[in-house]
Amino acid sequence: MPARLRPSAPIAADAILVGDPGRALMLAQELLVQPKMSNHARGLWGYTGVTHAGNELTIQSTGMGGPSAAVVLADLAELGVKRAIRIGTCASLGDLELGQMLLVTEANVNFSRSLSVPDNEKEQANARAVPNRGLMEEVGQVLPAAYAGGVVSLDSLPDPERGRTSVMAEVADMQSAALLRTAAERGVAAAAVLIVTEKSGSEQLPDEELAEAAKTAGRAASGVLSP
Repeated sequence: MPARLRPSAPIAADAILVGDPGRALMLAQELLVQPKMSNHARGLWGYTGVTHAGNELTIQSTGMGGPSAAVVLADLAELGVKRAIRIGTCASLGDLELGQMLLVTEANVNFSRSLSVPDNEKEQANARAVPNRGLMEEVGQVLPAAYAGGVVSLDSLPDPERGRTSVMAEVADMQSAALLRTAAERGVAAAAVLIVTEKSGSEQLPDEELAEAAKTAGRAASGVLSP
């Protein structure tokens, strides 16, 4: 039995991962026929069911931050998950506007609160995580409007009032790098789609618009995982 998750229903080989438990419930209701709660331990709500295309799919919340995402994905791998797509939120560090989506091509871990770049090539290689190329390309085909680019994963998101503080990535989040690295270590094919919810000089994305964007990304991810 995994150390964190306590599944009360079978876990599918394909999974959609979201940070927010409430978003996991919303996507389960949107994508699954009669979803069953497969985990409620530690408040990490998870649901498993059959998609409208007839394929099994798990939708699991990962909590907030990289460490939480990493341990949840490690548990899911132990339970038999082979492919996973993260649908998350992020802060724009550049030109992406509220509501736009980013298909992650690479993720860098938290270097420091100033988002400084590591000094040598070894440190840079160790800090970098990449998605499964094939899965990433499939997601890109069903989300053609999504921008493809990099993300820097931080312990805490930058203050939107400070503006852009790094040229390393288009967006910042709190868990993509840890999740993609754990996926590679555990033999899970993983990709990530991020929705811009914060931007310097702008209000946050309204909840209603975030929900609609998450549903759009969820339907795309489900179509890739359950064709």
